[in-house]
Amino acid sequence: MRRPWVGGNWKMNGVRESNAALLDALAAAEHVASVDTAVAVPAPYWQQSSDALRDTAVAVMAQTVSPHASGAYTGDCSVAMMEDFKLAGALVGHSERRQGVGENDALVAAQFAALQRAGLTAVLCVGETLAEREAGDTLAVVSRQVLAVLELMGAEALASGVLAYEPVWAIGTGLTATPEQAQAVHASLRAVVAAFDAPAAQALRIVYGGSVKADNAAGLFAMPDIDGALVGGASLSAPEFLAICRAAGQVA
Repeated sequence: MRRPWVGGNWKMNGVRESNAALLDALAAAEHVASVDTAVAVPAPYWQQSSDALRDTAVAVMAQTVSPHASGAYTGDCSVAMMEDFKLAGALVGHSERRQGVGENDALVAAQFAALQRAGLTAVLCVGETLAEREAGDTLAVVSRQVLAVLELMGAEALASGVLAYEPVWAIGTGLTATPEQAQAVHASLRAVVAAFDAPAAQALRIVYGGSVKADNAAGLFAMPDIDGALVGGASLSAPEFLAICRAAGQVA
């Protein structure tokens, strides 16, 4: 059985004072032993988060990464910088990066490769817009996004990370896919990977993101191909985030 993974994406939120209260609550909580837990925090708070969560069950991650080792890339952060702060890895391909910053499939695949080669965890985010879903293009879009990594790195490399299905229309909107809608996409994504390597596909953790909250988490996690969640706004509340982690542990 695949070990559940639950990550919190703080996005561009937080100041040191409010971070401290949230981090202290996460550090003090009794964590679910059967669930891997992480928070992806803004770069200015890597040190604060790493210090607060050292020797706890919660890993600290970045929200994006440069594919380059170093050089004239103003504003970017490298894998080596993340290693310097003892980060566990990073998100790549989040829709807010794809749409707002123009990160394309090739760049996202290169980011994934940089993390994977360093032995860090890459959380590959894929998802379709509302227009793409209504046009019946969901599978074509998410398959294309996954294939960019599969064709560059192979299925075993992909399975060393986490695949996060985040329908763009459900991120920060209060809308969420039904468990059945999410399951259908997760199963299709696993089939795409299985065409390359069936054992890797079965080992791959595919998590759901898109307005995940404590009150809808259990229904999502009951689906056979949903292995956890990438949580946005709800991860800024320790009680809410921890309740989601507990819900994942109940089906582990």
